[in-house]
Amino acid sequence: MLTILGFAMIATFLVLIMMKKMSPIAALVLIPALFCVFVGKGAKLGDYVIDGVTSLAPTAAMLMFAIVYFGVMIDVGLFDPIVRGILKFAKADPMRIVVGTAVLAAIVSLDGDGSTTFMITVSAMYPLYKRLKMSLVVMTGVAAMANGVMNTLPWGGPTARAATALKLDASDIFVPMIPALAVGLLGVFVLSYVLGKRERKRLGVLTLDEILVEEKAEETETVLVGAGGSGDSKTPVTTGGAGSGTDAEEGDAERFQVLDPNRATLRPKLYWFNALLTVTLLTAMIMEWLPIPVLFLIGAALVLTVNFPHIPDQKARLAAHADNVLNVSGMVFAAAVFTGVLQGTGMVDHMARWMVDVIPEGMGPHMALVTGVLSLPLTYFMSNDGFYFGVLPVLAEAGAAHGVSPLEMARASLVGQPLHMSSPLVPAVYVLVGMAKVEFGDHTKFVVKWAALTSLIILGAGILFGII
Repeated sequence: MLTILGFAMIATFLVLIMMKKMSPIAALVLIPALFCVFVGKGAKLGDYVIDGVTSLAPTAAMLMFAIVYFGVMIDVGLFDPIVRGILKFAKADPMRIVVGTAVLAAIVSLDGDGSTTFMITVSAMYPLYKRLKMSLVVMTGVAAMANGVMNTLPWGGPTARAATALKLDASDIFVPMIPALAVGLLGVFVLSYVLGKRERKRLGVLTLDEILVEEKAEETETVLVGAGGSGDSKTPVTTGGAGSGTDAEEGDAERFQVLDPNRATLRPKLYWFNALLTVTLLTAMIMEWLPIPVLFLIGAALVLTVNFPHIPDQKARLAAHADNVLNVSGMVFAAAVFTGVLQGTGMVDHMARWMVDVIPEGMGPHMALVTGVLSLPLTYFMSNDGFYFGVLPVLAEAGAAHGVSPLEMARASLVGQPLHMSSPLVPAVYVLVGMAKVEFGDHTKFVVKWAALTSLIILGAGILFGII
């Protein structure tokens, strides 16, 4: 019964948000609460929620201060050169922009943290997608898949969990998987190219001058202002003026990026301080000098104090990013209700055991392949902790009985990560869709099929290379 209710709860949640019948926050709270009552454990709902909130509180704190940190860095102009560089490469070509999104997300993913990757990627790419009227779900989908492949890095989490669960060395799991993961990443780049070509076909390719003419036409739309209150004399008013010659062209190129080059929050004299602070912060994360929430808390305090020493300015920056902070942190705490009920009622354990039990006896010698296939739905429907510490050891034991090595099982367990990164149980995905202003249901409908394909490409490459 718990198995059926567990799958029913997840299916109900996904259907309702994809059909936009409920907001993700409401669905994450109300649906598990309702199913908790169905299970007959409504009296323990409070305990389950508190347990879930307690486990996710550090993540919520990290996201809150990370959003403030990167939001302020956008305000002060840290990412303006990145946007200019990508624009120079992209040349207003949707195909190049989508490929650039994948490359940027993959590079930034080297820090091992999905939330940071999504913040930086969306910060740099969002203005380009908006200006060219490109599909934002393409941006979120490509970024999530690139990060999912890179999430298998030993310091990213899944590899370390698999190594811990099966008492193996992380390098023995990861290093042989590099060729298969490289093929998976190449698959993401190829998919980005295809999706970009589709966007190019839909939108066409305009030159920068053509886009600026179109933009100016919108800006200089006549706003009729009555003179002397009579309403007879009208004067056209424009929202911005440009000079002439080279200076005007440079100004237009800057305005094209949506990051206003004359905004009051820019701090050009502090650019290298901000860049050094960001590099130091990311280095500290990789080296694990301090817990990530603590690092971002300190980083946010420093960047606010140095760049905006006056308290009213600090309050203004916090207010400017309050919407994102509330949206993302609220989503994380709502997800805590979902995970708390899923784990507290035992649904996760029953679902895992059922999936292991339905594996035919004849598949025993092919348990690595089975594990790779199962990693797609299981890492999507449950947390990495639940899969790697709860399910993988059971699968590995079944594989060992048929001569399948734990190393093969561990490697196979990694292939579902491109799909896992878009799971409703992953807090980072709410950062991605929140900053990109994309509905979670729209992102899910778009990305699931492509992420599953990417996972299967990695699995196929692993089998072909003899890794799995």
